[in-house]
Amino acid sequence: MNPLYNLGISAYRLAARIVSPWNPKAQRMVQGQNRTIEYLQSKLDAEGGYVWIHTASLGEFEQGRPLIEKIREQHPDAKILLSFFSPSGYEVRKTYDKVNAVCYLPMDTPRRVKAFLDVVRPRMAIFVKYEFWGNYLEQLHSRGVPTYIISSIFRSSQIFFKPWGGTFRKMLRCFTQLYVQNDESRRLLHGIGIDNVTVCGDTRLDRVLQIKSQAREFPVIAQMVSGCDKVLVMGSSWQPDEDIIIPYFNNHPEMKLIIAPHEFDESRLAALMARIKRSVARYTQLEGVDVANLDCLIIDCFGILSSLYRYGAIAYVGGGFGSGIHNVPEAAVYGLPVIFGPRHEKFKEAVELNACGGGFAISDASQCHEVLDKLLSDPAALQAAGAAASDYIKSHTGATEQIYNDLF
Repeated sequence: MNPLYNLGISAYRLAARIVSPWNPKAQRMVQGQNRTIEYLQSKLDAEGGYVWIHTASLGEFEQGRPLIEKIREQHPDAKILLSFFSPSGYEVRKTYDKVNAVCYLPMDTPRRVKAFLDVVRPRMAIFVKYEFWGNYLEQLHSRGVPTYIISSIFRSSQIFFKPWGGTFRKMLRCFTQLYVQNDESRRLLHGIGIDNVTVCGDTRLDRVLQIKSQAREFPVIAQMVSGCDKVLVMGSSWQPDEDIIIPYFNNHPEMKLIIAPHEFDESRLAALMARIKRSVARYTQLEGVDVANLDCLIIDCFGILSSLYRYGAIAYVGGGFGSGIHNVPEAAVYGLPVIFGPRHEKFKEAVELNACGGGFAISDASQCHEVLDKLLSDPAALQAAGAAASDYIKSHTGATEQIYNDLF
């Protein structure tokens, strides 16, 4: 690769090592990458032949997961390696049982790339959404390994489409096929001479349908919301989201609220509960609570949000006043209209849900309260918005099947 690119990667690696004594996330990543080759040498077959699937973090893993599980279902003996770049993905899924091994991806320097590929000897490489590592792609291409990217989405603001983006355009030419989410991505790629492109949508929508079919039941939450048709489920919320929803909830006794904050350390939970002026409890502290008369439930554990949307009439998905919204399809699949903040433009499903009437993008409290007033006071509007959300998800599934059929 370009010497400047390699210099940048080396500088990034050095920076991670420097901050690792004070940054637990960086420390886990550096230590995990340092152990990868030794771990793989002890774990993998010497003859190689692995289907290697790489995801940056947990969100991208959920996009790749339907394809992994389809491969495992159809090819029980397939050898599959899953790699992560981020500790937030690896730490949660390091024991994932649908693959033969899970590891950190070594940093994208020529020496580490060669060592990794020499031990894995992949027969196929699949990257998910936004993973573009120049030395890995160049080495895979030179070794004749079929290489794909799935659920990818491109925008004109990306470096590939800038006059100075030649090094990064070179990366794209290493892919055997690019599976993108929309026609705009295909058009942009065509404009820089990349035509081995298939538009097939986002495998994450297949995943949310799968999650819905496996959703857990929570009798205590069913008891809490019984008889109330105005339940708002707020998922992955941050303080700016709560600043909008909680005052509205405090002044609307006809509704109930389930909050699953994105982070829930003790001080944050205490501050959150103090702002709620109606009956409130934490999910892990319900012993002795009159659940039937509870107005607000705060979810203080991981792993259950995707099943909780089933108990709502409306969803609010957080993150839109920060770095970007969280998983909107996870709520829409239940036929709930979904409200989210202004930083949603990079999320195709949110943009399209907003356009079709199944989602509502808001920029401030006033807009949000106007949407809630309409949905909570007009059953026909609520039903129509929920149906639009459900129909959108159903009409945009099938990417996993199409990619699987192409690849296998």
